[in-house]
This record gives sequence, C-alpha cells and structure tokens, in this order.
Amino acid sequence: MRTAYDEIADWYEGQFLGAQQSDPLGISAALRELLGEGSGACLEVGCGTGVHAGVLRELGWTPVGVDLSAGMLRYGRERMPVARADAQRLPMRDSSVDAVVAVMVHTDMPAYPAVLHEVARVLRPGGVFVHVGVHPCFCGSFADRSDPAAAVIRAGYRERRWTKDSWTDQGIRDKVGAAHWPLPELLNALVDAGFGLERFSEGGEPLPIVLSVRARFSIDGGAAGSA
Repeated sequence: MRTAYDEIADWYEGQFLGAQQSDPLGISAALRELLGEGSGACLEVGCGTGVHAGVLRELGWTPVGVDLSAGMLRYGRERMPVARADAQRLPMRDSSVDAVVAVMVHTDMPAYPAVLHEVARVLRPGGVFVHVGVHPCFCGSFADRSDPAAAVIRAGYRERRWTKDSWTDQGIRDKVGAAHWPLPELLNALVDAGFGLERFSEGGEPLPIVLSVRARFSIDGGAAGSA
C-alpha cells in the first residue's frame, strides 16, 4: 500500500528539510525541554525520515521509529531502527517502551485519539509522552500566514476536517492534506487516553506555529508525577 507521503519523500528529504534553517519552529528545543534527558527506548510515532533521532540520542534515549510510509522510511532507517506499521496498531508489547514522541504528525492522523490510546498501551506506567504538533489556534486552512508579521484567522477553526487548502505551496498541507483538531479536542484526547498533562510550550515566530505538550501515563489514568 502506497501512502501520500511516499509520493513526496524525496522532495521532503532533499528540498523541504534542506531549505529550513536551524530549528526554525523550536522543535528540537521543545524535545529538549519537555522530554529531557533519559535512558531506554524512545519510540517516535510517525517518524518519517527520522530527522529527530539525533536529538533523542543527544538526550540519552535510544530512538526507534514507526511510520506507514515506505518512502519516508527509506531515509528513516539510515538514522534509527524503524518498522513500517500503522500507528493505530503499533508492533510492540504492552508497557514496553520508556518514552514516546509524536512530532508534527497529529494532523496526518484522522484517528489521532485512537493513536493516543495505542501509545498509552505500549508506554510503561509513569512513562512520558511528548506531543509536538502544528498549533491548533494559529495554523490550519482557516489561517493565512502569508504576511510574516501577522496571521489572519478566518472562520473554520471549529471545523474538524481534512483538507489540502493552504496559504502556501511551499509546505506539506497542500501536497498530502491535513486534519485540524481544535485545541479542546486535542487536549481532551490526551486526557481520555489516560494521560496527565504536565507541561506546555510554543514555538515559532512572531506568532506560534507549534504547540508542544508533555504528558505522563499512569495505569489509573492520572498524572504520575513530574520528571
């Protein structure tokens, strides 16, 4: 089965990533702040080409990745051990990983709440999960960011739908489409999956582009304490 990302894997690795400055959205900074140093296996759900593996290793973790796109994994396997699998059916035992990260992928997953439940299944009790994603309030088909100094927010924020509508043809949304999750639905999905929310951060200038969350899973569905 081919995925939409198979069609753009070479462009993504060679042009999209190559054109970016050093951590323009603060993704690496968010991982350092919210995941922090640790040891053991850290699963990246929707790892794509594996570009975040280096940061995970710097923090002491052993990165492993899962993605559905064979095209993206051609690059990903050069950076860490990977498996091709659906994020709703992770090929891992219950309570088998120490940490999980999902980086800029929740808009690629129409069933993200189901993915979060699967993350909770494979994460050991007390394990940390870090979500780094497109900011629900400032990015989406309802947001025009063509002016670097301002974002124009139009009607549509409350609509949870899949679309390729985008203010730019230099990004990913116009090529493969994206889902939108209003902020309450995103945070409630984390809580419903049994995570206690601990810390938050935003990245991107001058208005946030990325929202990041650190959450912790406990077997009783509540917060399990801070790192």
